[in-house]
Amino acid sequence: MSHRRITFSLAEGPPPRLDKALARDVPEQEALSRTRLMKLIERGAVQVDGQVVRDPRAVTREGAVITVDVEEAEDSHILPEDIPLEVVFEDADLIVVNKPSGMVVHPAPGSPNGTLVNALLAHCGDELSGVGGMKRPGIVHRIDKETSGLLVVAKSDSAHHGLAKQFEAHTVERYYQALVYGVPDANDPRLRGIKGTNFETGNILKMTTQLARHKTDRQRQAVLFHGGRHAVTRARTVRRFGTPAVIALMECWLETGRTHQIRVHMAHAGHGLVGDPVYGGKRKIAKAALPEAMADAIRAFPRQALHAAVLGFQHPVTGEMVRFEAPLPPDIAALLTVLEPSQA
Repeated sequence: MSHRRITFSLAEGPPPRLDKALARDVPEQEALSRTRLMKLIERGAVQVDGQVVRDPRAVTREGAVITVDVEEAEDSHILPEDIPLEVVFEDADLIVVNKPSGMVVHPAPGSPNGTLVNALLAHCGDELSGVGGMKRPGIVHRIDKETSGLLVVAKSDSAHHGLAKQFEAHTVERYYQALVYGVPDANDPRLRGIKGTNFETGNILKMTTQLARHKTDRQRQAVLFHGGRHAVTRARTVRRFGTPAVIALMECWLETGRTHQIRVHMAHAGHGLVGDPVYGGKRKIAKAALPEAMADAIRAFPRQALHAAVLGFQHPVTGEMVRFEAPLPPDIAALLTVLEPSQA
């Protein structure tokens, strides 16, 4: 396997741990994350003043000469598959796709093929310059299998590193559209009594909790207020359906991005997503609120009615601010057409 050698010196006042010092001082154009550097250290690919050091916690000193041997990217073990993709934007560093519902993002034991990664390997081919030492797409965020919408994927290490920083800093703009049961309202005393929910100016529902995997059901996430990971979702009502209104089209946006975040937060607030099989997407609808055909269409909707509609970020290589939009997919659009006559 071929390697490239990177040599640099630690600048003034280095962090005490070797991995942190390397992450701070490695030339930016090399786009080596701390995680990647830790693995290189443990593999014996890092020398400090000519001596191999395998401990990421090794003490550092200012002026130490660092040598890092980085393997050239290998071909991925994941096989490319010729699966059609809706590409919204693409350049040498990244690709933005509009993922259909039903497609898993990354291969896993239950979904070994037919994934977005399989499709991207075929689509990008030799354009993948290597992410984490392997020629593969750099997945920096995911959306659920049955959720449709926009995803950005890195094609190079530098793009992967830059995008990951933005997601970690919560600076990426992400707006979703969702159909939910009920209509969140600032005047609803029930909502004001639910811990972790409050309203901001403009009737914007804000949900602030911790989220963690459910203790007994590993397919679910659970709302916590101690432990877990901090999660903040905001939502506003776009349209109401029924008399009285029993269904709402919501615009939801993320301050953080946790697994199932919108789905579990809206369910916690008592406004679960239509069609959501995990968090209670089947509810009785009062006969007087909607004509039976509309109620049947709601009950028959086969997936969570959630779509990643807007994605905005700073291009990690050019520095340009970019923003992409994806229209509602045919199934949600068709359901809205059925509901249109009942709009409140």
